[in-house]
Order: sequence, then C-alpha cells, then structure tokens
Amino acid sequence: MSFPAKFVCAFLLLDLTVVINAIGLTLILHQLRAPKMGVHIGFWRMTWMLIHIAARVVCMHLAGIAIWAFFYWWQHCLPNFETSLYFSAITYTTVGYGDVVLSPEWRLFSGVEALTGILMCGLSVGLFVAVVSRLYALGVRGEGLDAGTRSP
Repeated sequence: MSFPAKFVCAFLLLDLTVVINAIGLTLILHQLRAPKMGVHIGFWRMTWMLIHIAARVVCMHLAGIAIWAFFYWWQHCLPNFETSLYFSAITYTTVGYGDVVLSPEWRLFSGVEALTGILMCGLSVGLFVAVVSRLYALGVRGEGLDAGTRSP
C-alpha cells in the first residue's frame, strides 16, 4: 500500500472513531434530556447516572480501539488480533509501553491513533464536566446537592 493510501486509511479510521464517539455521546445526551431528570437528583441516583455514563463512554472507546485493532490485524501489521487489540489500546490511551510497535511502513498509524484517542478522551471529559455542572446546578436550585452549605 502506498503512503498516500495509508494516509487516507489512517484518516478514515480517525473519521470512523469520531463517528462512533459522536453517536455515543449524542445518545447519552439525548437520554439525559429525558423528562425523568427532574430538578432534584438524589445522591444515589446521581452516582448511578455517572457510573452509567462512564460505562457507556468506556464502551464507545473500546469500540474505537477495536476498529483500529481490526485494521492492524486485517493488514497484517501485527501477528494476531489479540496483539493488535493490545497495541491499539495502549496507543489510543497514549500509554505507549513500546513492547509492541508497528513496522516503519505502518508507524504513521500509531501517531494518528494516539491523537484520535487524546481528542476522543478529551471529548468524553467534556461530557462529564457538562453533566456534573448541570447536576450541580440542578442540585443548588433544588436544595439537593449542597443544601445548608451555602452562605446566607
């Protein structure tokens, strides 16, 4: 495969990963807009909601990691799918142990996957900040989260 073709493939994988995350985050946000999210959110309900969001976010990221891994395996960049999945996970999360590396003709992919992972994880953090900010605002208005701790 030529360098331009590899470049296009890397960015198609990036695009697919972004689409997966965009759909997942949109579904999460849509669920949070449901009428059941009232003014007062109790401690355990809020805790369960954050756990639920975290689980969905992790699943989104795992789907993106698996897509990259499948490509590495399909193109015989790495010896088997398990190694491809491991490499993809440590690259996407930017851990980068270095015990498994792509050959020089494929190493562009690891950089693009790492940048994609950084962006997608940042997007997930943004979702958590927005949700927690919204829950805090609802709690303050409904005297739920910090009742009795505000100054007069």
